[in-house]
Amino acid sequence: MKKHLNTLYITNPDAFIRKEGMTFVVEVEGKKAVQAPVSTIENIVCFGFKPVTPALMAFCAENNIGISYCSSTGKFLARVYGEQTGNVLLRKNQYTISDSEEKSLKIARNIVAAKIANSRTQIMRHIRNHGDNGHKLKDAINYLAEKLKQVEMTDNLEKLRGYEGEVAATYFNCFNDFITSQKEQFIFNGRSKRPPRDNVNALLSFVYMLLVGDVRSALETTGLDPQVGFLHRLRPGRPSLALDIMEELRAYVADRVVLNLINLRQISEKDFDTRETGEIRIGDQARKAVLIAYQKRKDEIIEHPFLDEKTTIGLLPHIQGRLMARYIRGDIEEYPPFYMR
Repeated sequence: MKKHLNTLYITNPDAFIRKEGMTFVVEVEGKKAVQAPVSTIENIVCFGFKPVTPALMAFCAENNIGISYCSSTGKFLARVYGEQTGNVLLRKNQYTISDSEEKSLKIARNIVAAKIANSRTQIMRHIRNHGDNGHKLKDAINYLAEKLKQVEMTDNLEKLRGYEGEVAATYFNCFNDFITSQKEQFIFNGRSKRPPRDNVNALLSFVYMLLVGDVRSALETTGLDPQVGFLHRLRPGRPSLALDIMEELRAYVADRVVLNLINLRQISEKDFDTRETGEIRIGDQARKAVLIAYQKRKDEIIEHPFLDEKTTIGLLPHIQGRLMARYIRGDIEEYPPFYMR
C-alpha cells in the first residue's frame, strides 16, 4: 500500500523554492522558511506565480512529484508532471468502458449511491449531535433514502445524473443547519460556484479544489486517465474521473473541514474580501488556516470500510484509484466506492 505523503503548499508571493541535497527549501526574502525531505513530499501546490527552476521541475518529474499552479483565489491553472506511468492496456480498457453507457452506468451508479449514503450519514450525524429543529433534516434523510432506491433501479445514465443533482440540492439545503456558530457571518443559501457569493461557498470551492487536485494526482499515479470518467461527461480540460471519485469523498473529507473551521471559530468574517462583482474571496491568512486544517484532516487515521485496514484520510484518493484500476482490469466484479462510518 502506498505511503501517506504530504503536500507542500506555497502561498507567499515572495517565496522561492530550491533543492538542497535531498530536501526542498522554501525561502522568503533570502531566509529559510521551510525545509522538508524530498521523500516526504508528494505534491507541490503554488498559489500565484512562484519561481520554480527548470532543474527543480525536472527533478520533480523524474521522482513523480507533481507541481500544480493555482490562481491566488484557488482556481486550478496548470500541472507539471513527468512521463506517464501505468499499463497502457489499463487506460485502453478505461476508454472502452467510458464509451459504453451500460458499462459506465454500472460504475456511476455505485458512485452516486455512495454519495447519497454519505450525505445521509452527515445529516444523521448532525441530528445525533445537535438535534433537529422541526422535521427538515429528517425529511431530507427520508428523501435521500428514496433517491437511493431509485438510483439502484435506474438503467439510464442521464436519469442518474439527474438524481445526483437532486441529491446535491437536498443536501446543500441542509448545509446551513450544520453551521452551529457564527451563523450571522456564515449564512448559506445554496451552492454558488463561479463566482462564490458568500463566505461558505468561498470555503467550499477552495477545499473542493484541493480535494480534486489530490484525486487527480492519485489517479495519475495509479495509471488511470483523470480526464475520462463515467458519471461526469467528457469535456476538454475537465478531470471527469477525478470529479467522479470526489463525489464519494466530498462530505467526509472536504465538508467536514469547512464546517470545523466555521464552528470551531478557526476562521471569521474578517478573513474574506468582497469584490465589486459580488465575488467573495478568501484572504491570505484564512487560506493558510484552511490549508493547515485540510492537511490535519488528511493525517487522521481511519479504518477503510472495504479493505478493513487502517489508513489515513489522505490516502483515500489513492485507495479508491487503485480499486477503480482493479475493477477496470477485471480483478474485482464491482467498483467499491467509499462509504462513511
